[in-house]
Amino acid sequence: MTPVTVNATSGADPYPSAAELDPLWRHPLVVRMTRIAQRLRQADVQHPWVLDAGIVAMTFVLFCLPDLVRGDSGPRELDGTFSPLPLAGMLVLQAGLILPLLWRRRAPFAAFGVIAVVFLIQWSQSAWLRADIALLIALYSLTLHGQLRSLLAAAGIVAVVLTVVAIRISAVVSAAEGLFFLVCAATAATALGLAVRIRRSQLAGLRERAARLEVERDQRIKLAAAGERTRVAREMHDIVGHNLSVMITLADGGAYAAGATPDRAAEALGLIGETGRQAMGELRRMLGALREQHDAPQFSPQPSIADIDSLCRRTRAAGPAITYRTTGDVDATDRGIQLTAYRIVQEALTNTLKHAGPQTQAEVWLNIAEHQLQIRVRDSGPPTGSGRLERSVGEGHGLVGMKERAAMYGGTVLAGPVPGGGWTLQAELELDPPTDSLEGD
Repeated sequence: MTPVTVNATSGADPYPSAAELDPLWRHPLVVRMTRIAQRLRQADVQHPWVLDAGIVAMTFVLFCLPDLVRGDSGPRELDGTFSPLPLAGMLVLQAGLILPLLWRRRAPFAAFGVIAVVFLIQWSQSAWLRADIALLIALYSLTLHGQLRSLLAAAGIVAVVLTVVAIRISAVVSAAEGLFFLVCAATAATALGLAVRIRRSQLAGLRERAARLEVERDQRIKLAAAGERTRVAREMHDIVGHNLSVMITLADGGAYAAGATPDRAAEALGLIGETGRQAMGELRRMLGALREQHDAPQFSPQPSIADIDSLCRRTRAAGPAITYRTTGDVDATDRGIQLTAYRIVQEALTNTLKHAGPQTQAEVWLNIAEHQLQIRVRDSGPPTGSGRLERSVGEGHGLVGMKERAAMYGGTVLAGPVPGGGWTLQAELELDPPTDSLEGD
């Protein structure tokens, strides 16, 4: 089985960034401008009125002050076409043109409508104002921030307004030529708004995709970590649970025999030490695999079916009479299947020792049948009158671990009482498991 490795610490993104695709994005000037733009966006989010007020102030300085200072009635080419406005009237019309820009993002269609009305009033009075540029700014803002269906109504309003302007300047320029250039200006404002809107939509989609990929990466890391924790917990349960059960049973037997047969107590102590050393060796092997090492670690091999004989011998030393036999060439199976079979037998014998006691009789049988490895562990149960509780058919951690191990090889595990007393566990492992079952761990 090939484990799936996920690097949870590096956080490496499989998707290249813009700086990796184009070296221009790493240029110091571009990096500095990008940071400035990010700061401006953050400031705009925190204080949205500042940008709108800045647009109004800039429009006033660039397009309103020249008319207030000079007081002219338009370009020289249009002399006689427009009449000069009094200062108060000019201020009122300029305010009506540029002040609605304060709401160009919050209510773009309303701001555009107000500016268009003031624009028509101004041109109906045969007045010329440079602040008319506010109509194009409002059209750009409506395209960028407004609803797309409102563009149809805005197009009709713009057509009316531009027609009035073309008629007014027809004395100097033909109406068709004037209307052509005015339509080009309105189209440019609309196209710029659409381009910026599409670009922002694309960037928002990329940010959403990046956030989704980050969430998926974190989920994969968490799933991998959870799977690794489950595997380690399963190994710890199998190693510690079995060996501690054997050691506890040997210690109880040795304490009981200490007074009557000291030799038996000494033998029990020796077996306890042997079992403890084996458990320590398995724990060191498993924990060593979890540590990061620069050099390739040297580990002893994982237990296999050949080690079940010594497993039965150690368990037999704690008291139970265990019979072990195999049918078929079980040693030729896959190493992963052999480890799974060993752990299943180990957990079954641990449960036998725990629930049936040291005076029970158990039978362990492994058989190769067609494309399956069959495992059966059966015990005779506790002696009558021993006072031990009957085992529950509920699933404890050991049975769950056995089922998880068997599921990796497309197998099943069934456990339950047998008529006449005792307990049996039957497991079947596929010798050629499906690929998807192996990819689940």
